[in-house]
Amino acid sequence: MSEPRPSDRHNASDSDESFAAIVDEATQRDPDLAVIEAGSRTLRTSSGPPQGHDVPARPADPEVDKALRAVEQELAGRWGETKLEPSVTRIAALMDVLGEPQRAYPSIHITGTNGKTSTARMIEALLGAFDLRTGRYTSPHVQSITERISLDGSPMDPERFIETYQDIKPYVEMVDAQQPYRLSFFEVLTGMAYAAFADAPVDVAVVEVGMGGSWDATNVIDSSVAVVTPISLDHTDRLGGTPAEIAGEKAGVIKQDATVILAQQPVDAAQVMLKKAVEVDATVAREGMEFGIVSREIAVGGQLLTLRGLGGEYAEIFLPLYGAHQAHNAAVALAAVEAFFGIGAEQPGALDTDTVRRAFASVVSPGRLEVVRSSPTVVLDAAHNPAGARATADGLSEAFGFSRLIGVVGASDDKDVKGLLEAFEPIFAEVVITQNSSGRAMDADALAAVAVEVFGNDRVQVEPRLDDALEAAITLAEEEDEYAGAGVLVTGSVITVGEARLLLGRH
Repeated sequence: MSEPRPSDRHNASDSDESFAAIVDEATQRDPDLAVIEAGSRTLRTSSGPPQGHDVPARPADPEVDKALRAVEQELAGRWGETKLEPSVTRIAALMDVLGEPQRAYPSIHITGTNGKTSTARMIEALLGAFDLRTGRYTSPHVQSITERISLDGSPMDPERFIETYQDIKPYVEMVDAQQPYRLSFFEVLTGMAYAAFADAPVDVAVVEVGMGGSWDATNVIDSSVAVVTPISLDHTDRLGGTPAEIAGEKAGVIKQDATVILAQQPVDAAQVMLKKAVEVDATVAREGMEFGIVSREIAVGGQLLTLRGLGGEYAEIFLPLYGAHQAHNAAVALAAVEAFFGIGAEQPGALDTDTVRRAFASVVSPGRLEVVRSSPTVVLDAAHNPAGARATADGLSEAFGFSRLIGVVGASDDKDVKGLLEAFEPIFAEVVITQNSSGRAMDADALAAVAVEVFGNDRVQVEPRLDDALEAAITLAEEEDEYAGAGVLVTGSVITVGEARLLLGRH
């Protein structure tokens, strides 16, 4: 799947000088972003076709950009997404003073460990194809904070994002003053999303949990459809050390009389979910039983599927995403939308197949086996835990014919990095260890020590700066006359992928 063409990469010394000059020029605006964006200008050669509007650039208007940065700075001053006081008390108080905006529209609530964002995007595309106005709330973002809140399939305009924040800010401060702890970064964003959806107004909200379910800030909605994507071990310090324990937290999104769309799960996790459904009289549809994949085959630019939904079979569905895991996400998304419309329960028949085809053909999922450059081919994937990494490795092996694949890995320090690296060991010829700019990033040398245990010393290279790591990986991929079949996979963290995307010119 790699598309060879003559390399026109810059001379290394010229690139270094150019990079330094651009950084120096841009530093007055934002030092951290300057480094990333400067790198993107020196690495942009041979990048792929222009992206769509799913990952927005910084605002072109300097005043709007300044105002958005001020909002980002205020939000960053709150507890981050990994510092939690597990409770919905604060977000419930905010909803109260805002007039309960989350009750102004029906919703589909998505939990699980992997595949939540891709599944949310598919659900959003399907609902939009049936002429419903949608709001989508997902996390984390790849490049821009405005990605987290989408209206009608597109990230909020920066101006609207700023306006929404300013509108709810007095109420946020009111709740802050009344609570032992201030609202967190994620709680404020959740409040913004729910308020924006009510203001739009939307016909339906597609909401992804931040972490867990029971005490997640999003869990002040009463969704008629709860979606549970595959559960595996992640955030074990917060959610539990077994799939069953994690499922116990995530089952909190299942509400009275709801419909639960259950992806294939470990047996113990499925048992917990089914028990919760019985307790609240919810209806359960299980992948592999009530719905699932009938067939799938590799196609140019993605895969061709036949899906069995709650109301019938849908043939010749083109999904422009790679990997069996995305086919499973598509089956779950389809069942969720059928359940939302009452298909298979309140009314017989299926959704219009042509509309379903059109919706799936439009799906994009940035940073999920996303090709961003050719010569050599560079693929980005936000896998950050062992289960996600295994799915990525399988999808990459299936869809791409790389004769030599180089990994670029930058991970967070709270993840199972050994398990992550072990999942990639069979497919990486060599790995370049790096780190992103986040305060949660694992130190490159510490990550490299783990990588040496997995790959051996000869297959590990360390480049703490991400731009250097990308250059090193591209050079390694082009060695030994294997240029035509060479590839690079950047992975380990959503933040690493987002920064690599900027460095490679994907604004």
